[in-house]
Amino acid sequence: MNSITPLKQIMAPLLIGLASLACGPWVTTFEELEEAEYYQAATLTAAPAAVDTLLVMTWNIKYAGGKIDFWWACFDDRVLMTEEETLGNLERLVEKINAAQPDILLLQEVDVDSKRSAYINQMQYLLDHTDMNYGVYASMWRVQFVPSDGLGRADLGLAILSRWPLEDAQRISLALRTDQDPLTTYFYLRRCIVRAGVAIPGRDPLQVVNVHTAAFPQDDTKLRHIDRFKEELDAIQASGDLFVAGGDLNSLPPGSHRLKDFPDEKCLTGDFEGGDYTREAAWLDNLYATYRPAVPLGDFQNATDQSPFFSFGAKPDSLGLSRKLDYLFTNGTWVSGSAVTHQDIIGPGFALSDHVPLTARLVLGGSGGN
Repeated sequence: MNSITPLKQIMAPLLIGLASLACGPWVTTFEELEEAEYYQAATLTAAPAAVDTLLVMTWNIKYAGGKIDFWWACFDDRVLMTEEETLGNLERLVEKINAAQPDILLLQEVDVDSKRSAYINQMQYLLDHTDMNYGVYASMWRVQFVPSDGLGRADLGLAILSRWPLEDAQRISLALRTDQDPLTTYFYLRRCIVRAGVAIPGRDPLQVVNVHTAAFPQDDTKLRHIDRFKEELDAIQASGDLFVAGGDLNSLPPGSHRLKDFPDEKCLTGDFEGGDYTREAAWLDNLYATYRPAVPLGDFQNATDQSPFFSFGAKPDSLGLSRKLDYLFTNGTWVSGSAVTHQDIIGPGFALSDHVPLTARLVLGGSGGN
């Protein structure tokens, strides 16, 4: 046993104690279950009064970071964006959303009051510049001051946006990582699920569930997040309600040809040591076995070239997309062949995020597992 106590183990309790003695805690902690935060567009757009299908989109928007190479991806050392950069990237995100015309939008990595994105409330901006009327937000990282890399204030989270009113919105906490020192854990992400009902005229409420699981933990945190996500879907299934669910699961589909040694993997040490999904090969099996994915698993597994299904790349503007991390599931029915992985938003010299959106059309009415 090493007789020298690591500095972080000494400093962590001290710094946490000092934070609690200040004007308030530096980091917002959350209850296991809380009400999510409601938003509304400044001007409402008329929503369809009668619909039989809904276009659903999920997208990790990288807090409107566009093609900027931030420090955490190891390609550059950028930390902050200017207001001009943030607004410019938001405009391009809006263009894509408006072109796709989703009815329900699941977003991951939305900033609402963060120094790195010029303190712009991205939730309100997206509602005010698209046909989405209502939104709910659940923070997974609300810190008054991040004492590293010049990050300062941060508020990052998940969102559900809808043409119709949202109700009974909940923020559901996910497990914290256990493979970090106390100081890092205190300031680190507190991941969650956000769930809400959509009040569509003439229909029973549609349950919408959005998740962003852990990225590169060295413990079993990601698996616990995936299992908790499925538990939430199982509860909705048991209630008899129809759901659409998805997000960034940070895990590969069963039968993926490549599980490690990705061409865009540059971070090889520290928190982002990862990129090896070998031990995770079966982690999504239960989801696929129980519920219907927008992209049929057979289509993915039987493809000689799986790259048309890829939704993530660490540097997509120059190195392309390298894997599928983004998903949509339902206990209902998808319109056959309606799933689209929107790889058209990347190309040499430009990208709207390190993820591309996935859309599919959901049939309203009817539920049940596979």
